[in-house]
Amino acid sequence: MADDILIQSATPGLNNLKYEVASELGYGSIVGQPRVTPQNFGPITHNMKYELAGELGIEDEIKNGYWGNVSSRACGAVGGRIGGKIGGNMVRQMIQYAEQNMSQ
Repeated sequence: MADDILIQSATPGLNNLKYEVASELGYGSIVGQPRVTPQNFGPITHNMKYELAGELGIEDEIKNGYWGNVSSRACGAVGGRIGGKIGGNMVRQMIQYAEQNMSQ
């Protein structure tokens, strides 16, 4: 039960870090914005999802927004390319923050 409280209290901070990292990676430019915000994060990831699907050659399978015929491997490839860069950079920044604060 205590874990649930800790996770809930960490969510806003982690979301802010996610938006900050996505902004640093230039994801806001996908929707013509300088920064990623809670309001534009959904449209950004939606646009990226379909762009990456095109790069992977599965755009014909998802023309009407239906992904049910797409393999889990292909879906994972799309999601991993969107979230992987963000998540990896979030971890990198958290490690850097911890290392800086451990030395103090």
